[in-house]
Amino acid sequence: MPELDQSLKASIDSVFTEQQCYSLRLRTSTCEQRLAALSNFEKVFKASFDKIYKAAAEDFSKPESEVDTGEILSVLSELKHVRKSLKRWMKPISVRATAAMLGTQSKILSEPKGVTLIISPWNYPFNLSFSPLIWSIAAGNTVILKPSEMTPAMSAVIEDIVKQAFDPKQAYVFQGDASVSSYLTAKAFNHIYFTGSPAIGRLVMVAAAKNLASVTLELGGKSPVIIDQTADLEKAAKSICFGKFANNGQTCIAPDYIYVHSNVRDDFICAMKKAIEKLYGESSNISNNPDYCRVVNNLHFQRVKSLLDDAVEEGASVLMGGQTIEDQCFIAPTLMGNINSDSDIMHQEIFGPLLPILEFLDIGTVVGEINNNPKPLALYVFSSDDRLVNKVINETSAGDSAINATVIHVLHQNLPFGGVNNSGIGKSGGIWGFQAFSHQRSVVKDNLGLSAMLSPPYTAKVRRLIKSALKFLS
Repeated sequence: MPELDQSLKASIDSVFTEQQCYSLRLRTSTCEQRLAALSNFEKVFKASFDKIYKAAAEDFSKPESEVDTGEILSVLSELKHVRKSLKRWMKPISVRATAAMLGTQSKILSEPKGVTLIISPWNYPFNLSFSPLIWSIAAGNTVILKPSEMTPAMSAVIEDIVKQAFDPKQAYVFQGDASVSSYLTAKAFNHIYFTGSPAIGRLVMVAAAKNLASVTLELGGKSPVIIDQTADLEKAAKSICFGKFANNGQTCIAPDYIYVHSNVRDDFICAMKKAIEKLYGESSNISNNPDYCRVVNNLHFQRVKSLLDDAVEEGASVLMGGQTIEDQCFIAPTLMGNINSDSDIMHQEIFGPLLPILEFLDIGTVVGEINNNPKPLALYVFSSDDRLVNKVINETSAGDSAINATVIHVLHQNLPFGGVNNSGIGKSGGIWGFQAFSHQRSVVKDNLGLSAMLSPPYTAKVRRLIKSALKFLS
């Protein structure tokens, strides 16, 4: 890793120190003050739509409609939800006294954590930079944001928006490669919010541990789909194709591989082919379709292509797609069968438009295989059999799940979103995003002084009181 420029180090140190000081003032910030900061951000964000569209097209040919649904809509939805809910979220929560705490009053305060760091990824740069920024500002913190160097045009727009919307002492952007992230994560932040791969997430967690900083890790993994013989195959195919091939498969909760019951395997593949053609046209002409995104850069193109090539070498068959154009970073929507379990495609998160299809007869075998792998960020089930659905949900573990749908759960602001173990730590979205950047502080007020009656010296009277308390509570 290259050595970080001394002037950049000095700039990071200066902004960090300034934010540390300002974070103390923000501890007493009101709901109105926090919403005013977010209102200013919203004005700048809305005024930047044309720049956002242009940058997304420049970085990986993302169509405007996908920018609207995957980036802009999510940010505006979070702003609206926070506007409506923040006053309620900030209110102290009164807590009823337990038997052992009679004579006390208690409450829980949501206080700002302080200086926070957000490291965002390249696949949805605006959504995954600005949503956590909104939660952090709503919780009363300062923010240093490090966007991905993989999408330079989009990261430049992110920096421009933050500079226009915020004073540096409240929110600031630093650009750069992994050396910048490494230097930032070594500083004594109060909370670090990272979105990316499990491998890098481990490094972030190690760095955070040195300062005992809390973390939210939104990671990924191989999210499976189960299609049983009672499923509506046409609906399943439509939902899976959208969830998998939007953004060219570069979505952390995209279906990664499919288990389909042997009795409906051929019908399901036929439904998938029709769904792909309906979304993007004839397979041979998808490279000319402006609605189909591209792989972000040549490095990732080569990575995804190597998964395809390795699977084919191991005996896999390409059921549809398989076309690649290197100078366009184009890989067609690709369905694959006869997958060898030893293939790299079954051991690495694909993060691209390749979809392995496996067959099953016994759902117990599928559950066992899922449980033998790291816990995924999402798990999807398509079935009309409630007993089968309940068996899968109850006997597996995943960050979140959807039944008879894919990816839509991330849009539900009254549900927490996030992984478990290898696929992430902590939840976000709506109130859970606010809580991720807040410290839940317990406050107890003793009104009657009963606790003093049980303290030394342990006279006969005090001992009798203690024994009476034990008898009362047992």
